[in-house]
Amino acid sequence: MDVEERRSAAVVGGGVGGLAAAVALHRAGWDVAVHERAPALEPIGAGLILWPNAVRALEVLGLGDGLKAQAVALSGSGVRRPDGRWLSRTDGDRVVSRYGGPQLAIVRAGLTELLASALPPGCLRLGTTVTDVDEGGPDRRASIRCDDRLVPADLVVAADGVNSRVRRALWPMQAPAEYCGYVAWRAVVRAPATGSGAASETWGRAERFGVVPVGPDQIYVYATANAPARTPRADELSELRTRFGRWHDPIPALLDAIEPGDLLRHDILAVRPSLRGLHRGRVALLGDAAHAMEPNLGQGAGLAIEDAVVLAHAMAGSAPVAAGLARYDRARTGRVARLARQSRLLGRLTQSPSATVAAVRDATVRLAPDRFALRGFDAAATWRPPVPTTQEQS
Repeated sequence: MDVEERRSAAVVGGGVGGLAAAVALHRAGWDVAVHERAPALEPIGAGLILWPNAVRALEVLGLGDGLKAQAVALSGSGVRRPDGRWLSRTDGDRVVSRYGGPQLAIVRAGLTELLASALPPGCLRLGTTVTDVDEGGPDRRASIRCDDRLVPADLVVAADGVNSRVRRALWPMQAPAEYCGYVAWRAVVRAPATGSGAASETWGRAERFGVVPVGPDQIYVYATANAPARTPRADELSELRTRFGRWHDPIPALLDAIEPGDLLRHDILAVRPSLRGLHRGRVALLGDAAHAMEPNLGQGAGLAIEDAVVLAHAMAGSAPVAAGLARYDRARTGRVARLARQSRLLGRLTQSPSATVAAVRDATVRLAPDRFALRGFDAAATWRPPVPTTQEQS
């Protein structure tokens, strides 16, 4: 495509989904600008698990080698009880055999930097707040308003998170993101490796604790607990130690390794019911802005990256924007809705305060062969990206 024919895309939001969309569209021949309200891409956030579906999407973006240089290939995963007894364990080789690649774990900031490094100079517009959006039409470009400046674009990608301002503006009948009844704490700690190279999640009653190696001496830890919304404690680390300090090793030592300033706490929100359409006019919703779900499948970032790859594939070439967005809709709405339901069900089981529910849940997991536990992730992990066009491959 000649320079004068290149179409332009304005991406709202510089998180994982927004950056992935910008990389994908740039590779598909679009001029792209990412508008992010933060003044810098700070190394915030904790860790991520990327299942093989997300890894395949990043490989389509030309980032496979960079990802594998930074990430840790997990040697396995499993579920434990607070006393340390294993309920289920899955060997990493079985994941590779079933899905064609391992689970990878990475610090979120590392993935953000990897995506940003694949963008052309001048693409990132940091410190830019998008205050309004015009969806445009078949014969009229869309636009965003950045403070007092109007920015026209052939396509607007709204990747501005669970509380998306663009979604609220263009989908006014959609209910706001809903609180799911529990909170999550996250941190990356400097600590000796746990020895196995495997991830684990420990289930209590309405409480969970996860341990994920993300580097030679870095461990991503996360925890969940039922709590009223918007009720942060004065000392979140003390709250964590009170809840989980008597659980099995290495949890107490990992809690001691957390620096108070590194601990993040978030209410868990979800967009539901899921939107029936992910675009309006020339505006596409992507990632959490479109389908934020409970973080129980390890697929939040992965689905956003999938969105980006599918959107760019649908928009490649010279087809009308409306036709490309319709293809994006068809490819994504059913998949994300199914996975949202699966994640919500898992959240109900793991966050139930009922002793009976917890006992039945644990017994069911313990008695099921380990290979059956892995099959529960088939719907997410077997996804493969569309075959890229010649232009996307260049």
